[in-house]
Amino acid sequence: MKKIFLLILVTTAIFFVGCKKESFITSADARLAISVDSLRFDTIFTTTGSITKSFKILNNNDQKLLVSKIKLGGGNISAYKMNVNGIASAEVNNTEIGANDSIYVFITVTINPTATNLPFIVADSVLINYNGQNRYVQLEAFGQNAVFIRNGLIANNVTFTNTQPYVILGGLQVATGATLTVNAGAKIYCHADAPILVDGTLLCNGTFAQPILFTGDRLDEPYNSFPAAWPGIYFRESSVTNTMQFTNILNAYQAIVVLQPNSNANPKLTLKQCKIDNAFDAGILSSNSSVTAQNCLLSNCGKGVNISYGGTYNFTNCTIANYSNNYILHKNASVFASNFNENNQTNSATITLQNCIVFGDSAFVKNEIVAQKMGNSSFAFSVNNCLYRNLTSNNNVNILQSINNVDPLFDSIDVNRRIFDFHTTINPAAPGINKGLPTPLLIDLDNKNRAVGLPDLGAYEKQ
Repeated sequence: MKKIFLLILVTTAIFFVGCKKESFITSADARLAISVDSLRFDTIFTTTGSITKSFKILNNNDQKLLVSKIKLGGGNISAYKMNVNGIASAEVNNTEIGANDSIYVFITVTINPTATNLPFIVADSVLINYNGQNRYVQLEAFGQNAVFIRNGLIANNVTFTNTQPYVILGGLQVATGATLTVNAGAKIYCHADAPILVDGTLLCNGTFAQPILFTGDRLDEPYNSFPAAWPGIYFRESSVTNTMQFTNILNAYQAIVVLQPNSNANPKLTLKQCKIDNAFDAGILSSNSSVTAQNCLLSNCGKGVNISYGGTYNFTNCTIANYSNNYILHKNASVFASNFNENNQTNSATITLQNCIVFGDSAFVKNEIVAQKMGNSSFAFSVNNCLYRNLTSNNNVNILQSINNVDPLFDSIDVNRRIFDFHTTINPAAPGINKGLPTPLLIDLDNKNRAVGLPDLGAYEKQ
């Protein structure tokens, strides 16, 4: 009998202890922690959603906690959307959080169009109510209106202005015979599925004060630094006499692709004071075409300049520099040229690099300039008054008055912090100072005067 009575007592004690652990803490002093006090979303284009951000609500008590209300301040009309542990609603009531446990709150934002052309702030907050206490997480998004083009076709002459940014979804085609003119200061943001296909003519009239920008449409970190964020710009067979000046092309898969010759004696593409950076595959990929580039910077691309099946190419006072980083390994020559295609058909090729810097880190690449010739088609590849890095010679390249395998002393290269400053203008001992041949180019990439007499090598001139 005593054993039975003792068993009942022990069972009762266990029951009450269990109930105590399972009961809710109701004190206003209950320990509730929130992982952030605010969520900030970078530039969000109107009508398109952001990435999802989240925060945690943590119950740091030995008992369960009942959160009476988790609510968006703007309710159902808020630009923000909320999901609490799988429940998508502007208000979620009576959420239990186990002892020493936590829940997630997920937030996205979509900014509706307004009449203004200027960036604006959209703010809201999340109210968290428990045991008579109110806590808040502030929400803030920096957004702006844009001109949205989905699967666009430019059949006639059209001008893009700098009044609002352009967001390209699904792609944009400039038809044969049509011209797209892009005014100074215009910004074109392309979605991951949105190449720009030029069958007509593209004229980009940027200035130093108002450069033109082509990049991906994800501006929130870390996506705004990812290569291959959008396909790139493709100048196709019928495209004719394109010009880009003070234009920045960033974060593409293949920044510029040029195919087939021009229909007249002019270059199919002329680049002046342009920056091409962080392209996953190639900065300039060209086949049997013609490109002229002056005072341009091509940096940190999987392949800087990649030429196949010949054509005519002139690069003057350009800096082509590639360094391995967290996104792209420098594994290919910065400049590669051949006179044949994938079917081993050959074509004549004329490639000239003058007053250029062609350099990169040496972990995977021995030669930054590589040329391959096949058959009897003419092949003229000249490197005149350049600074480059090649550890072995190449009989297909004619090198004159150039500096090989000497550090150009770029102003600042810090791979870990993603700092890449390819000026060579601070260090007076930079080997490319006053080593160029005189050319008609009067200004550099910074819109500063070139030296009278012998210019510096690369895109920048020491002042």
